[in-house]
Amino acid sequence: MDDIVKQAMHKWPNVPDCFGWLGLDERGQWFMRDDAAQARGAFTSGQSGAKGSLLTHSKLMDFIARNYEADAMGRWYFQNGPQRVFVELQAAPWIWRLDDEGRIQAHTGCVAHYQACLLDETGRVYLNTDLGLGLVHSMDVNTVAQRIEAGDWSPQDMLAADLPKHFGFVRSPQALSTAAAGQRP
Repeated sequence: MDDIVKQAMHKWPNVPDCFGWLGLDERGQWFMRDDAAQARGAFTSGQSGAKGSLLTHSKLMDFIARNYEADAMGRWYFQNGPQRVFVELQAAPWIWRLDDEGRIQAHTGCVAHYQACLLDETGRVYLNTDLGLGLVHSMDVNTVAQRIEAGDWSPQDMLAADLPKHFGFVRSPQALSTAAAGQRP
């Protein structure tokens, strides 16, 4: 976590959390979700415009990546100064890229180490690593297939709906927070 973020947390300890304003898609792209995007539906709804605006500012994306982590409930967020901005996940908290040697790198740039390979009912490939569970980027599925064919990895079947509970993450912190408050997401 950036030192400036730690200082802001100490200076302003009671800033309310932010829900619904940031999303991570299946390709490791960040989306800013303003009021209009949120009004169009959930991040994963498939409704036109519900994802929001693709972030392209490299310094902002680097800042988010450096300050991205999970709380004890498995809700992923980035610490924006004193405020936690919770992330709506389209698939998983990590999106993995693999190079030709099979090295695993997250959408944040963090390097991970393989533990297990999983396939869901739609054929999406996930890797469990020392950092946690992530979806393999669609452009790198061929590299995974090569590792499987070589006998390096042996995929296990798992339903996509079971992944959050099994691996301890929350896809929609916004839905969870509104349900806990007795409101409609």
